[in-house]
Order: sequence, then structure tokens, then C-alpha cells
Amino acid sequence: MSEHPTVGDTLEGTVERHPDRDAIVYSHKGQRWTYAEFDERVDRLANALLEAGIEKGDRVATVLYNGSEMALTVYACSKIGAVFTPLNFRLPAGEIEYIVNDAEAEMVLFESATREAVDGARPSLETVEEYVFIDDDSEETPADARGFYELLESGSADRPDVRVDETDVYAFIYTSGTTGRPKGVVHEHRDMVEHNLLCIAESNLTRDDVGLSMMPLYHCAELHCNLFPRVHRGAANVIHHEFEPDAVLEAIADHDVTLLFAAPTAWNALSLTAAEMDVDTSSLRLGLYGAAPMPEQVLENCREHLCDDYLQAYGMTEIGPAGVFQPPEDQLSKQGSAGLPGLNHRIRIVEPDADPDQEVERGDVGEILIASPCTMREYWNRPEATAESLREADGTTWYYTGDLGYQDDDGYLYVVDRKDDMIVSGGENIYPTEVEDVLFTHDAVEEAAVLGEPDEEWGEQVVAYIVTAGDVSVADLDAFALESDHLADFKRPRTYYFVEELPKNPSGKVQKFKLRGDESDAEPESETVSS
Repeated sequence: MSEHPTVGDTLEGTVERHPDRDAIVYSHKGQRWTYAEFDERVDRLANALLEAGIEKGDRVATVLYNGSEMALTVYACSKIGAVFTPLNFRLPAGEIEYIVNDAEAEMVLFESATREAVDGARPSLETVEEYVFIDDDSEETPADARGFYELLESGSADRPDVRVDETDVYAFIYTSGTTGRPKGVVHEHRDMVEHNLLCIAESNLTRDDVGLSMMPLYHCAELHCNLFPRVHRGAANVIHHEFEPDAVLEAIADHDVTLLFAAPTAWNALSLTAAEMDVDTSSLRLGLYGAAPMPEQVLENCREHLCDDYLQAYGMTEIGPAGVFQPPEDQLSKQGSAGLPGLNHRIRIVEPDADPDQEVERGDVGEILIASPCTMREYWNRPEATAESLREADGTTWYYTGDLGYQDDDGYLYVVDRKDDMIVSGGENIYPTEVEDVLFTHDAVEEAAVLGEPDEEWGEQVVAYIVTAGDVSVADLDAFALESDHLADFKRPRTYYFVEELPKNPSGKVQKFKLRGDESDAEPESETVSS
């Protein structure tokens, strides 16, 4: 182990302390490994990757659903200094082509469910030398790929002879594109080790915890906030191939799961399913969530049917991703808040795009800046975007989040909206989130996304995209908005679009640029005009 630990070192340290404790439970393939068994397989894969020509600094891309193979690959890469580059398993061929070429990946791992998309991208992938198929334990390997388990068994069980330092690049994590083309976020090993310790402290994680990974492991929320800290601490990791509410609830009972991370939308689905199922979730001690505050009704349902305590993390891929936390004791008293800065983290609220020292008055809305020891090194091949997002002041590097928010008198952060999403109508600033929050309280509204559309008279007008949970008309919604004590008349939507679903990125955030760019199937139901 090096003086300053790397991601690979965190696994090896756990093996020294807890070799016989459960590390990975993956029922999809009937796998259950102790930490010693998991580490041996990681070493075998790491050496097999070296034999296959993967060198320190080479990018290894995955287009995989959750599985033990993801866990083996990320730790194998970390032990040889290869750069882990996970892709969203839902991406079509064109987007796989863009990211793999941008990262200049040498190897791509895929499975049966993603084979068609990978095959579609192959003719345009310029740097890939090896393709690895992870279902070779149950299906025939494609002729132009290597089998993952065949590769794994070919590797030596010795610790790979590669020096990896804390300042070496651990991964390229591509942003999921709420504003356009994904950018490769470059994280170093030291960022992740620091982030592990932060998450361990904030969740009071112990070696006796059992965590369930059901949200995508290609996304940094599940990978960095959950799998990594649990491996670092020596807790058990139950992995589900994908999210199915019934199966998740059964797994909580079967494996005595104590920790579970989900986006609020997934927590909502779990609580509604739990209300209809006879299932024991008493082992669950803490629910973790991010991407958005937990709506009060969803929190109530979760507390009634799942567990009492919840921890929210706010942040983004560029800072690890967690930087601000709302602990269980603040869920009700500070409902709607993102919480307080995590240990060794600081926040500032400044005029949008202003220097870090141009702070606004406490309570005023401005752009949220975060100083974090877990901040990315850079955006890959994007020096201008890097310079725009990372700025120094008095020896401190501040990350410009692009989010608008304010701090209350107690220092709690409230995220108002994305800077790019703010609507200016008749010279007034309107934050879509406050309109969405009002619409969401209507019984017939399942989801709402509010944005501005160009208007000759007012500059922009407020419009709302609605996913309904029942029969409702434009007149009903307009009357509801007018009657609300929480929404000024000039902020209410003037046009409603009823849609089957809202476009979202993997972390559950609505991709409003797709709504603006005519990439939705929305048709305007009618328009309401202010009286």
C-alpha cells in the first residue's frame, strides 16, 4: 500500500482487516464472495487486463447494467492505473460512439442487453482494440470479442506489479447531459478516497452494514457514495442487475439490508409498492437519496412503509458527487433544504458568474460555489469549460455549480434552480422549481417540469409539462395555481403540455434542454391567458 492510499488500496486494507466478511452478493448469477475472494478475482482481472495490453493511463469503457463485473472491473482498473470509464447502459449507438471516441478508450466491456448498441457503434470507434463480453458464463461469446470470465480465469492471482499514486487519474465519469453533450469529468484516486471517508462519516457506516446497489453503478451517486465507501469500510454489498421495486423489497428482507440509496422517484415507487406488499423492511436503518429534495408526501410514505431515517446528499459529478448533506434530524424541520456543507467542504453564494469574493447577502439568491477536496482535476479535453467551472481565490479552488440557491439564517442551503433554467418574464425572475412545487401538490399531477418559452410581449412566458396521475384539465390546473398562496399570479404557467413522461438523465433530473429543443412528443393542450 502506498503512503497515500488509492482506490485499490482501500480494498486491500479491508481484506487485511476483514478477509472473511461478505463483500459481494450478486444473486442474478448466484455469486457470493468474501473480501478475500473478491480481491483475488480483482487481481486476476487486473493481471489479465495487463496481459491484454491495457497499460497505466489507458481508458477501459463499460456499457453494463449493475453486476459483480462492474465491481471487479473498477477495482481491477484502479490497481493497474487504468482509467475506468463507465457509460450509461441506455445509450444508443451514436452516443456510445461520441463518448468512447472522446475518451479514446482502448477496451469496451458489454453484455447481451447492450450488445446491439455497441455493435452499432463499432464501425466508428477509432481507438478500441479489445471488446469483452461479460455473459460468456451463460451465452456464446460473439466472434469478435473476448469472454469476461475466460479473461478473468486467465489472470494470475498475484498482486499486479504496477505503482499507482494518489494523484493518478482513477476515472473519466461523463456528465449525463442536462445541458447538452456529455463532458468527461477527470477524477484522481485521492479525490475518491477523501470522498469515501466523507460518506462513511455522514452515514455512520459500519462493517456490519449491508448495502443494496439497485441504482446504476455507472453513475457516480451509486458508485462513489455507496459501493466505494462500503468496500472501504468492510460492509457487505448486495447488487441488483436493475431496479425492480418488488425484488428490492424482497432483497431487503432476505439479506437484512440496512442501507439503500435511491432517487426520490424510486423511493416513491418503493413506498407505494411496500404499502401493497407483506414484506419486512425492519432491517433498513437509513435511506439515502439525492438529485432533488424529498417531497413531503413521499417522505411521509417512506417513513410509514420503509424506515424512519433519511439522509440527503447534494452535489454533482464534478465534486465527487456529494458535498452538502441533510441528516435525518433535519428532514422535517428543514424540509426542502439541501442541508449543510459536508466535512472539509465550504459553500458560497455569489452573483452568477461573479468572482468568488462577490458574495450576496444572506438569504439572497445567487450561484452556488463549492470548495471540496474531492473536486475533479478537469474536464477531459475541455480547457475552456474547465476554466469556467474551476476558479481560484485566496488559494482556494471554487467549483461553479451552475445552480442558483440561498442560505437561510442557520446556514442551510436551499437550491432554487439551474442558472440556465431561470425564467425572466416582464423583468421579473421566476424560478421554475417554485412553480413545479405548487403543481406537484395537485392530486392529479404525477410530475411537472416548468420552463420559459419566448414571448414577444413579456420576453418569456411560463409553460409547464405535466405527467398526470388522473383526469385533470388545463382549466383545473390554472384555477389551482391561481388559488395557491405560494405562487404569485405572474409566475403561473400560461401554457400546459400533457406528456407521457419527462426526459431524465440517469440521476433522475429532468433534461429541460430536450423539452426546449422539440425532442419531446408534447402537444399543447391549450393556453391560459392572465386576466
